[in-house]
This record gives sequence, structure tokens and C-alpha cells, in this order.
Amino acid sequence: MRLNDEDRAVLDHLATQGALIIDRAVAWCAINSGSRHLVGLARQRQILLDAFSNLPAAPTDIPLAASPEVGADGKVGEQAHPSAIAVVVRPEAPVQVVLTGHYDTVYPETSGFQTVSTRPDGALHGPGIADMKGGISVMLAALEAFERHPLAHRVGYRVLLSPDEEIGSVASAPILAEFARLGHVGLTYEPALADGSLASARKGSGNFHIVVHGRAAHAGRDFAAGRNAVMEAARIAQALHALNGQRDGVTCNIAKIDGGSPLNMVPDVAVVRFNVRFPAAEDAAWFEGQVDGIVASVTGDGLHAHLHGRITRGAKPFNAAQQRLFGAVKAAGALLGQEIAWKPSGGVCEGNNLFASGLPNVDTLGVRGGDIHSEAEHAWPDSFVERAQLSALILMKLASGEIDGPALRAAMTDLAETV
Repeated sequence: MRLNDEDRAVLDHLATQGALIIDRAVAWCAINSGSRHLVGLARQRQILLDAFSNLPAAPTDIPLAASPEVGADGKVGEQAHPSAIAVVVRPEAPVQVVLTGHYDTVYPETSGFQTVSTRPDGALHGPGIADMKGGISVMLAALEAFERHPLAHRVGYRVLLSPDEEIGSVASAPILAEFARLGHVGLTYEPALADGSLASARKGSGNFHIVVHGRAAHAGRDFAAGRNAVMEAARIAQALHALNGQRDGVTCNIAKIDGGSPLNMVPDVAVVRFNVRFPAAEDAAWFEGQVDGIVASVTGDGLHAHLHGRITRGAKPFNAAQQRLFGAVKAAGALLGQEIAWKPSGGVCEGNNLFASGLPNVDTLGVRGGDIHSEAEHAWPDSFVERAQLSALILMKLASGEIDGPALRAAMTDLAETV
């Protein structure tokens, strides 16, 4: 793999775009687009539709179905989602790339963390600057620059920007799967790990809710007639927590228990909410079996429980196809003077979804930063151009065939057939 004059022209162009890439991301971060803030998400979606209209094909909306959501009262309602954004360019080209990102953040409408500032050390500090409005700006810059390359016609791409990644991609998962089936290589713009590394292997994840129903009663006059749902929820939570350490790499986090009533009333409803992380499909099956057993154990007079939720993302092992792709990215980075390293992560993202549909992918091509999902979230300004150049070079080398996208996809298929 080497740089030619056409490659250098694209990279040199990107070197002049740093302020634009950063300023665009900073402006986007001023829009609160928490996963459940529909008005803010709609505003962000419209701005992204305008921004991505500079590409050779117009962006379009993909409506998403509402997803089920268990309320604190144990009743199942619906969470609405705005549309995802899709851009499909040259679907007939011999090499097809899928690029994904999300425009929702973890910060609710009521958060006090709403704008970007510059820290004394030079880092940009703001909501979504790393995860992942900075990453979307990098993606767009790389695509715009790539279109200047004489071999751009050899690569087609599908961009998907979703509004629900931070809550598990529950609505956009079918679209991610559909796009993945049509691609050779996937590029996703989650931020790099805190030390700048890429994420290699990823665990899988699932979100669950157990609704416990008991029997209400007066705490003084008729205490014995009550069946305390909060106490049963606490027992269930203890049983779930006890699964930790029973199987290597499997963790169960009890995140929240909803429930309660006036102090003079035995509570009749409670909800246990928990997340699982696991390294392999067989571990997920084991965990689901354990949970089913715990739910089935709620058989006391007047008490019953119901399980909601599911595994939302499968595990993403660092298989041979992934290793080949990461090796190619490392070689591209070397041409730019960037040292590309990687290590496993317990986190999950859209890269898990793409992998589950057979698409080899690198899912941490966004900016360098850290402290995501907290009010200390930050990104390093130098990384915006660095990462845009890396993505543009990956696309150029896919176009030239120096990175063989179809062969990488075929390697994933061969591995699946041998399992």
C-alpha cells in the first residue's frame, strides 16, 4: 500500500478543513438530542439532512416504528422515534461500504450539560462532541473529500444515521441489518477508546425488565393479606446479581428498581431493570436460561412476574476477517504517520449489529476523546482532521483495490459456514 498524487491531493484538502469540521460538530452539540427528546432529535435530523445534501445523492428519511417501553407502573407503552437518515450513493459500484452513526446522545432535555467549551488543556468539552456528533462530522468530511478522488466511482456507499443507538438501536436494528447485508466493509464513527485505540472484540448486550405484581393491602389493618412486590423485586435482584462470577466474562448489572407506595400500604407493583454483557452467543443463551428460571421461581400466593426485553446486540469477536480488516487500517494509518492500535471493549455499538449480519467493520473511527456518557465528555481538536484523513484513505484504498473489500466480506462468509 502506498500514497499516490491523487491520494495526497485529497489528504491535503482535508488538512485545510479542520476548523470547518470542528465548528460544525460544535454547532450540532448545541442541539439537545437526547434519545427521548423528540423535538430536539427532529431539529438535529433536519440539520443533518441539510449537511449531507452535499453528497452525490440526496439524503432520505427512513421512518422507524415505535418500540415497547415498560413504565414505572409495570405497564407496557410505546416509545416513538424520529426517522433515521439514509444516503445511498452508487449502489451499482463494485465495492460497497456501509457507514453508520447516531445522532442521539445520552443527555436528556433537562440536562445542564448543553454547550461546548474549551478546557485549559485544549480539549473540547461538551455533550456529544465525542459520542458522536464529532464522529458524524468526521464521516461527512471524509466522504466529501473522497468524492474528489478519480477512483471514487469504484466505491458505492450507504450512510445510516440513527436516532436510537444510545437506547440499544431497538428501532433501527432492522435497517442496520438490511444495510449490512448489502455491503463489503462497514465503518462506524464511535469515538476511539480513551487512549486512541480502536475497539477490536466487543461483548454483546441485552436490556431486560422484570415486572413483579403483588397484592396491595393496608400496612396496619391488613398487613398479612398483602404481597409485597418491592420485597420480591429485591429478591429477584439479588438472584440476578448472584449470576456474576458464574460464567467467565458474563456480567449482570442491576440498574434500577421502580416501585413503592405510601408508607401505610403494601406495594403491589415493582420493576427490576438490568443489563447483561457477554462474550459469546452461548453465554447469552446461558444467561437467558438463568433469567427464565428466576422469573419462574416467583410462584408465591398472590405474586407473579413477567419478563420483558431481550438481547439487543450480539457479541462481536475479533475473528480472522476482522483481523485482516484491522491490519489494512493499520497499514493505511502508517501512511499517514498514525500509529493504529486496538484492544477489546466491553462496550457495544452499531458495529455489533453490522457484524451480526456478516459485515466486517471498524466501529471506532470517530474522534479521539474520553469520558463519554458523562458531563466530562471531551474530544481532542487535532483528531478531527486525523480521523477524517484516515477514513478518506481507507475509502481510497478500497477504490484502488489495495484494500480488497469483497475478499474481506467473503472471509466473513467463509468463517460463518465453518461454524
